[in-house]
Amino acid sequence: MAKKLAVIGAGLMGSGIAQVSAQAGWDVVLRDVTDEALARGKGGIEASYEKFVAKGKLAASDAEQALARITTSTDLEAAADADIVVEAVFERIEIKREIFQALDKLVKDEAVLASNTSAIPITKIAAATSRPERVVGAHFFSPVPMMQLCELVRGYKTSDETLATARQFAESVGKTCVVVNRDVAGFVTTRLISALVVEAAKLYEAGVASAEDIDTACKLGFGHAMGPLATADLTGIDILLHATDNIYTESQDEKFAPPEIMRRMVDAGDIGRKSGQGFYEH
Repeated sequence: MAKKLAVIGAGLMGSGIAQVSAQAGWDVVLRDVTDEALARGKGGIEASYEKFVAKGKLAASDAEQALARITTSTDLEAAADADIVVEAVFERIEIKREIFQALDKLVKDEAVLASNTSAIPITKIAAATSRPERVVGAHFFSPVPMMQLCELVRGYKTSDETLATARQFAESVGKTCVVVNRDVAGFVTTRLISALVVEAAKLYEAGVASAEDIDTACKLGFGHAMGPLATADLTGIDILLHATDNIYTESQDEKFAPPEIMRRMVDAGDIGRKSGQGFYEH
């Protein structure tokens, strides 16, 4: 099985994918556009390994070996010899298409190109390449080292071989896979959480119930580990707003139209845990 992985984007998602892959024995190159971004990503990986070692969940020697398997680069050509490339940049179709178009000219013919997008149709991304059959969605969940799920998405032209290779990769790094057989915007998981968050935000906006009570209703009434508004704060209200906008643009389904309060919160910078304020104060 292939063991060379390139991860494009050293943010939280990209560094998390690099971390679990290196720990599973993959040789990883982590690429971003600046040395500063790469230093933050590599530093985050090292800190995470240290936490696992401190908790007795990872041997210090294994952490050291895993970290040694990760190299960094600002040059996209560093991905040229990878067997699998996972793109994990911001959810902008223009950026993703530009990256995939460039990768198409660099990587081996047999390489699999995967996108970690949570909402953009894979077929739109694959159309930027000359090998749409080798493009697949590989949607990991944050924080990657803790979350067990990987949502695999078949684009309109994704081959069975490509899907199987992506599954082998995801399972090799400890993930359980679900397969989305039709390339709808938002796939399965993002459509479900977006619809729930949008409705919860509308209830909150209308004064029907407090954020705490809406979340408690979902936790105790439906057995959810976390309520939808707390999930929005954790994920980032800006990220969910962008995802729901993508789904609404594609589907024109009103249940995905984000309420005004989400837009105003993003305008004000109240985007959840990372800003200290969202539906809750953090």
